[in-house]
Amino acid sequence: MMRVQEEITPNNNVMKFVCDVTLTQGGVEFDKDSTAAESPLAQVLLTIPFINKIFITANFVAIEKIDGIDWADVVEDLKEIINDHLEENAILAPMKKAPVSIYAEMTPNPAVMKFVSNTMLAPEIIEIKSKDKAAGVPLAVALYQEYSFIEEVFIVDNYISITKNDSEEWSLWMMDVRSFITNYLQAGGPVFEEFYEFTTEAPEHVVIKSAEEFSTVEQQIKAILDEYVQPAVANDGGNIELIEFDEETRTAKMLLQGACSGCPSSTATLKNGIEGILKQMLPDVVDNVEAVNG
Repeated sequence: MMRVQEEITPNNNVMKFVCDVTLTQGGVEFDKDSTAAESPLAQVLLTIPFINKIFITANFVAIEKIDGIDWADVVEDLKEIINDHLEENAILAPMKKAPVSIYAEMTPNPAVMKFVSNTMLAPEIIEIKSKDKAAGVPLAVALYQEYSFIEEVFIVDNYISITKNDSEEWSLWMMDVRSFITNYLQAGGPVFEEFYEFTTEAPEHVVIKSAEEFSTVEQQIKAILDEYVQPAVANDGGNIELIEFDEETRTAKMLLQGACSGCPSSTATLKNGIEGILKQMLPDVVDNVEAVNG
């Protein structure tokens, strides 16, 4: 009986293989340089030439492939491999509980502090804009309950960006919040619930396109952002998503998330950095970059 089903993601090179049971409360990532000793499944999958990375969390296995491979040609074989390991309880090997380490980083946005973990927290973006929208994300619920000054919680990969209001200063609370997150994760507290739906929250007047809906130019802009912009932005605790490109005005509209949203330096970053890169790499195509705060 097949206990694994495939699920597409916004990234064309990443496919999720959803299992009928919870695999782990945390998250682990493997690539070609990993020994993958803690995952018999990952050891097998990483021998396949077209597989770049594997991420196991909650009830699914996410696989990243190289370009040039069509999922339709390989998905059934991958499902069978994962299903066999699931039947043999060999997705992850039993392992000792690793200590959780969290360190805090300042961001260019004085209202936002970034808390970085030594473990993966979420495979996709979780953006909570207010306390009443934290359902499905127990870590965010716990943070809102503990600290009244928290306004927004942004989680992706191995870090959490927390936006505070003006009632408190990070200099007084940074270490306390760091300890709270460390203790929560060390006690096995889940970051998100098993069936949490990862969605990008945007202002009501903004419609976020899927990758399949992007025009050719929008796909080119997205690729440039992913390669040249996102690593630096993520390092500052934020995220930038392409909303759309207006060919008449030659304007690329961006959604700012996490530490980027409302950041005083975001405008300068967009104009002096991103706009310059796009003009250089797509001459006579992009003239302007416009920001929308998430």
